[in-house]
Amino acid sequence: MTTHTYDAIIIGSGYGGLGQGAQFVQDGIEDFLILEKADEVGGVWRENTYPGAACDTQAVIYCYSYFLNLEVTRMYAGQKELLGYLKDLATQFNLNERIRFNQHVTETRWNQDAAVWEISTATGERYTARTIVAAWGQLSEPNIPDFPGTGSFKGETFHSAHWRHDIDLTGKRVASIGNAASAVQYVPEIAKVAGKVTVFQRSANYILPRDQHIFTAEETKEFVEKPDSYRAIRQDIHDMREAGFERTRRGTEASQEGMNLAREFMESHITDPVLREKLTPNYDYGCKRILRSDEFYPALNRDNVELVTEGISEITPTGIRTTDGTEHEFDVIIYATGFKSQAFQGDTRIIGVDGVTLDERWGNAPEAYLGLAVDGFPNFFIMYGPNTNLNHNSVVSMLEPGQQYVSQAVHYLRQDPKNVLNVQISVIRAFNDKLQAELEGSAFSSDCSSWYKNDEGRVINNWSGTVEEYRALTKELNLADYGVKA
Repeated sequence: MTTHTYDAIIIGSGYGGLGQGAQFVQDGIEDFLILEKADEVGGVWRENTYPGAACDTQAVIYCYSYFLNLEVTRMYAGQKELLGYLKDLATQFNLNERIRFNQHVTETRWNQDAAVWEISTATGERYTARTIVAAWGQLSEPNIPDFPGTGSFKGETFHSAHWRHDIDLTGKRVASIGNAASAVQYVPEIAKVAGKVTVFQRSANYILPRDQHIFTAEETKEFVEKPDSYRAIRQDIHDMREAGFERTRRGTEASQEGMNLAREFMESHITDPVLREKLTPNYDYGCKRILRSDEFYPALNRDNVELVTEGISEITPTGIRTTDGTEHEFDVIIYATGFKSQAFQGDTRIIGVDGVTLDERWGNAPEAYLGLAVDGFPNFFIMYGPNTNLNHNSVVSMLEPGQQYVSQAVHYLRQDPKNVLNVQISVIRAFNDKLQAELEGSAFSSDCSSWYKNDEGRVINNWSGTVEEYRALTKELNLADYGVKA
């Protein structure tokens, strides 16, 4: 039986995958599929349903320029609204008819002779495509630390990304292992019902106020009737966030300003000197993700909330023992311990030229040209790939120019079955040498434990510049980067 060879197959239907599909449709590329492991679209906004789940980037910049989220109800939108936006995006660009659900891609293999990718799924389906766009994201595989005794706890345990809504926390003794992006959102919510919440903090965070704004019916009506009013706000916030990039440079006045703002915000809510000391970071501003929350600090002032900064020595059948020997008893343990941010491809085997896997090519230092292309993996592109994460602006503003770049590549590949785009190793090396040199002056490379870095301290997740700098670099597909003579 002859297998149809698609112009492109996209893996994943979150912001990256759906955005790439929408870009293809706009650019006249119709022969593509989206393979999704789950039974609906949404990516992280399908998976993360914990209480209080919301984006800490303003909604007006957390959407595509060609599909504005005009009816959003608040500046920092919640999980349900963002999932709704993605479903609307899929509907608007007729992507649902191109999505194959429950298709967990287990392997993709480059066929050198045919110059195509052969794709296998967990349910036995096979697909063939000229181009693969991997849109599995950076934060898709939950990470649970391997504490001694982890499996011995007799109560309930789960990761925040797999929230157990069937567990009633009312009156329960609840542990939150972790105090970062997810925890600062759910801790205030569960503290309203739990008997006691104990937050285990490894290191303090810089937190800025969210200053949530609920859009009035009149404002929303104006957005819908006059989208330029929305675009004006969007541009102002984009410009403000771009200017904020300066705060991520070590030793600058802007960095000190960010630090001062975060400290003033914390001290405006926390009066206890001991608690203030615990909540004061001891590392450069921007070394870790900057968080935004109006509710977390007030939650820590509640009588039923405790902050513990002693390290965890083991999980016991009844709770958690800390390094000072204290036994903390719990009914429920929630892991807010982030994701395996270096496992970009999860458990999918990507097999490129000469049988080399992406795991082998990368080792513990994932890298890609423009965050998109890897040498030895022809016609293979990554959305939200290595070094495309941001600490200062919307990741969607990085995805869109990347998707436009990939669309150019697919157009070129469609012209002739013999066309192949395999980025030159000299190009990816020069790009990453420059990028890593720029990151040396960034807070991302400074001394703190961060998911931005690998074990050797190399920054593998974050971009070294502004969004506008990235847009300029990805504006035109340069065939010479791929060894192709124009």
